[in-house]
Amino acid sequence: MTFISHLLKLSAEKTKLKRFSAVFGLAMLLALSTLAQEKTADTALGNPFVKDIYTADPSAHVWKDGRLYVYPSHDISPARGCDLMDQYHVYSTDDMIHWKDHGEILRASQVEWGRPEGGFMWAPDCAYKNGTYYFYFPHPSGTAWNSTWKIGVATSKSPASGFKSQGYIKGLESMIDPCVFIDDDGQAYFYYGGGGTCKGGKLKDNMMEIDGEMQKMEGLEDFHEASWVHKRDGIYYLSYSDNHDINGKHNQMRYATSKSPLGPWTSKGIYMDPTDSYTNHGSIVQFKGQWYAFYHNSSLSNQDWLRSICVDKLYYNADGTIKKVVPTGAIKSK
Repeated sequence: MTFISHLLKLSAEKTKLKRFSAVFGLAMLLALSTLAQEKTADTALGNPFVKDIYTADPSAHVWKDGRLYVYPSHDISPARGCDLMDQYHVYSTDDMIHWKDHGEILRASQVEWGRPEGGFMWAPDCAYKNGTYYFYFPHPSGTAWNSTWKIGVATSKSPASGFKSQGYIKGLESMIDPCVFIDDDGQAYFYYGGGGTCKGGKLKDNMMEIDGEMQKMEGLEDFHEASWVHKRDGIYYLSYSDNHDINGKHNQMRYATSKSPLGPWTSKGIYMDPTDSYTNHGSIVQFKGQWYAFYHNSSLSNQDWLRSICVDKLYYNADGTIKKVVPTGAIKSK
């Protein structure tokens, strides 16, 4: 072998080594990237299913795109009771395991009629009708927050972005926890409550005005707040949190049924015991053939006012009553 041939052979071997190093390096980068993606995805698994911020009062809906969306309130740290709650986010999933945070959709400073000091953006709800998403939220209009509650409305053409404040529903009492249920015939019903009273009534087609008079929902046992209405097999279910307060455990989740969306209601008992949080607030929804109960606890913070939203499967007995939901640490895929 000549000296030149030897140099050419060494050069070829170096080129192969460089190519191998480049391919090996790229493979390592892809592997690390995949692991990072899997780690990011894994952070959304289990209960609570939102872990990067504190969330409460989940309102869950399945929209026309087939995804399930959750509209919770937002507890801001450090906790100071409920007065710091603000900056609503939206979350969605297509498999009940991996959740997407769509980001913030509304905050108190964007509510033109709201309390000057802000805060107090409590449990919301969302509804869809005629191509528009309506986001309902309780917020005080004055410094004296507890006597100036109004139910604000923000609208968007998207379920998780672009919401703009449109004012508030006129003529309502100072109460909280809006819930909007749209029946099979397209008629929308509005519910809210507080202080032991739950009221309901029809909404006009513009989804921002009450059609007629609000009426008290009769037949509810120990109502506290957090009304939610869903329908199954022709029966209406009104679920809510009660006034249970024993040994620091509060808010059992109760429900009642009716053949009418405005009652009268027949109490059916408790479908969820208290969590480790002083409060609870839930919603019930069907997604891909399975019913789910959404709720919150304080398992991440161990503080009553820094809460986190959770979900578990919900089942019915043959007679239509709800089997008691047992909170778990994770949701398993079907």
